[in-house]
Amino acid sequence: MTTALIVVDVQNDFCEGGSLAVTGGAQVAADVAELIASGTYETVVATRDHHIDPGSHFSETPDFVDSWPRHCVVGTDGEQLHAPLEPGMFAETFFKGEYEAAYSGFEGASASGARLADWLRAAGVDAVDVCGIATDHCVRATALDAAREGFTVRVLEGLTAAVSPDQLALVRREWSDAGVAVVR
Repeated sequence: MTTALIVVDVQNDFCEGGSLAVTGGAQVAADVAELIASGTYETVVATRDHHIDPGSHFSETPDFVDSWPRHCVVGTDGEQLHAPLEPGMFAETFFKGEYEAAYSGFEGASASGARLADWLRAAGVDAVDVCGIATDHCVRATALDAAREGFTVRVLEGLTAAVSPDQLALVRREWSDAGVAVVR
């Protein structure tokens, strides 16, 4: 079995000091960088929110369920990976949400137009470990879509940060129902 690491949305706007900061985001960035440096995974990819005009996804009065403050706007520092992560650490990056809300990395595409599921299969990957931000939104959706795509999936929960930690029991049930394993 060939396992890839999918690093979900560890971007400046989702870390402390960003426009949509998640508590613990900067620590996730540091810990994920350490994991990548360990050489555990031959294949490591990233997903990034990459908003141009995502319509009602942005709101001046967000509900923090379907609408959010402006974040990860293309061309801003907030859209960039949070240090110590940097683009050269990833075999490919998949951008999502240019003109609509997109939570799963499987909704995104690389700069060359490759879709995540197709890219992983072409690389001989049949299992994925998922980490990043936010546990209860984009990590959740990416893990569920990976399972739907037929990959064996584990979420490295210790390398995630949640918007609403009180929702994690529900998220874990969803993952369990989908066959997604959780590593704490």
